[in-house]
Amino acid sequence: MIHQVGQIMLYVNNQDEALKFWTEKIGFCVVSEENNGQGLRSIEIAPTKEAETSIVLHNKELIAKMHPEVNLHTPSLLFYSENLDQLYKDFSDKGITVGEIVSLPGGRVFNFADNEGNYFAIMEKKKIK
Repeated sequence: MIHQVGQIMLYVNNQDEALKFWTEKIGFCVVSEENNGQGLRSIEIAPTKEAETSIVLHNKELIAKMHPEVNLHTPSLLFYSENLDQLYKDFSDKGITVGEIVSLPGGRVFNFADNEGNYFAIMEKKKIK
């Protein structure tokens, strides 16, 4: 029985630029980084080091050569924020491409694009205490 999503693989064209985007602009931290010395490098990032689910940045070109059967498309990710308006302003101020804040049946949400033009969504959701 599966009880948790552990890691999400994000295949990127430039790991260094992707790392810079996710850490410097989005505010994620590096959980771990591995390099086998032969070009295979993986960088695990997350909102906090204690987060239960993380994103692993992989080199898209290398993975395509090693495992041509792997789907390298960007996953559709939905993140949660407690203060959507402030986060929207922060992202806009940092030059991140953002869409309009819209109201959906599940709550207010906006999209943003990473440095490679991949879009993700953020929904306002309060923590349950």
